[in-house]
Amino acid sequence: MFDRVLVERLAAETVTKGGIMIPEKSQAKVLQATVVAVGPGSTSKDGKVTPVCVKVGDKVLLPEYGGTKVILEDKDFYNWSDESFEEMDSTLAVQQYIQQNIRSDCSNIEKIMEPPEGQDEGVWKYEHLRQFCLELNGLAVKLQNECHPDTCTQMTATEQWIFLCAAHKTPKECPAIDYTRHTLDGAACLLNSNKYFPSRVSIKESSVAKLGSVCRRIYRIFSHAYFHHRQIFDKYENETFLCHRFTRFVMKYNLMSKDNLIVPILEEEVQSATAGESDA
Repeated sequence: MFDRVLVERLAAETVTKGGIMIPEKSQAKVLQATVVAVGPGSTSKDGKVTPVCVKVGDKVLLPEYGGTKVILEDKDFYNWSDESFEEMDSTLAVQQYIQQNIRSDCSNIEKIMEPPEGQDEGVWKYEHLRQFCLELNGLAVKLQNECHPDTCTQMTATEQWIFLCAAHKTPKECPAIDYTRHTLDGAACLLNSNKYFPSRVSIKESSVAKLGSVCRRIYRIFSHAYFHHRQIFDKYENETFLCHRFTRFVMKYNLMSKDNLIVPILEEEVQSATAGESDA
């Protein structure tokens, strides 16, 4: 197995919530799976083993493409292993490369943030933001267990921070869980827009400029979770290092002001990124 991960894809929905049967050709491709086996990890040239960051039984999100299909006892399994950047599909290579580094060691933020040689910076930032939104959906699912409209009636962080939802014709307050859904839906619509991002190989500078606005909005999900649902935040952060990664990302590319990064446990990340900029 080495650093390979074997997963079983979750079954597609065959019936709508209203009880209507969905034809097989109309069933959506499921990008979620259960880990059924993992190898010990990859071995570096000096013999050091970097363990796989998932374990048997974990529910994981899958890349849209890639993986080797294996059929065992009439069930479909998929196997992933590391590829060099040059071996990856040209259109989705950056996405695959980022996801591969996260799977390898989600705590190794420096490696995840380091682009391949010659990589276009705009595409690199765009693909990272797509990945953050994908993983934030996992946090949103966990938040909905206790972040209810009747208890979290506003999207707040500390007492000084109340956020207005831009999903309405005129920005206004809405419950935190609705704000979270609206924000992630809005980010997905923008990042999948053919108008602003018609290509994943080359991105116009005017479109790249829109990424900062998306970053500021989705960061509010982190801040609300930290200040109001700390146990959920800590558990998810310990598993994914997602907020640490996001903070390093926005500081590295000046996509957010340091004053807006209000989650206090990340001060060391902010200082580290700022020191790196000063050295450069």
